[in-house]
Amino acid sequence: MSMKQCLFILSQYLLPHHLLSRLIGCAAECRAAWFKNRLIGWFARQYQVDMNEAQVEDLSAYAHFNDFFTRALKEGARPLDQTPGAILSPADGAISQLGPIEQGRIFQAKGHSFSVLELLGGDAQRAAPFMGGDFATVYLSPKDYHRVHMPLAGTLREMVYVPGRLFSVNQTTAENVPELFARNERVVCLFDSERGPMAVVLVGAMIVASIETVWAGLVTPPRRQLKSVRYDEAARGPIHLEKGAELGRFKLGSTAIVLFAPHQVEWNAGLASGTPVRMGEALALPRT
Repeated sequence: MSMKQCLFILSQYLLPHHLLSRLIGCAAECRAAWFKNRLIGWFARQYQVDMNEAQVEDLSAYAHFNDFFTRALKEGARPLDQTPGAILSPADGAISQLGPIEQGRIFQAKGHSFSVLELLGGDAQRAAPFMGGDFATVYLSPKDYHRVHMPLAGTLREMVYVPGRLFSVNQTTAENVPELFARNERVVCLFDSERGPMAVVLVGAMIVASIETVWAGLVTPPRRQLKSVRYDEAARGPIHLEKGAELGRFKLGSTAIVLFAPHQVEWNAGLASGTPVRMGEALALPRT
């Protein structure tokens, strides 16, 4: 690592993650026109955000920065791949890693992996269906569309909020912070799908003010402790989402990880670390 990278990694351990994220979250909700218009305009220029595909193209029309950051797209901007059985990318971004889950661990970056058990909140019964299965990790950059969608149609079985740190998520931290995705705060969404159990994990990061789902809204318990909510027949009643339907969104952040049980999916051969993807593109086909 360069000295700059070493200092950046050191700062990740020293910074007050949640305090910093709360402060930035307050700024991102500020409605004062002079402030939010300058912030949104600067961000759009800095990260070359393509507003031509946004449902609302006028930057000044957004109520606050988070409203802009979680902007909706025009109808048809993300057509869904129509290949029968195709497993879709849940988000815009780039493939961080994808492949098999080996010995209960997911590859993170050179020399680093993390535990499926820890990623899903430490419950062995919850993690068991994915042992020996497959994963795909999609990193969302600041300029990307920040809503997360269903890779397949599914019925929600359980949502788990897992408290944790808020390390920045990028190539440098992936290569140098052990167990990064199993250490950061995250929301685990477990579904029953046509390919069996499917998990979509929304991972927070530094300055990620919040994670929302379409069925629960803002998912940040008053006390940052692990919380599981069942959505089966005996609990709250089933919630079914079609393939490509919005699942949730990030307010300033981060990464989506999709997990499948063994022998269910075959990742497209052209995908590798760093491959850009768009929501609705096919990541995989059913394994025969």
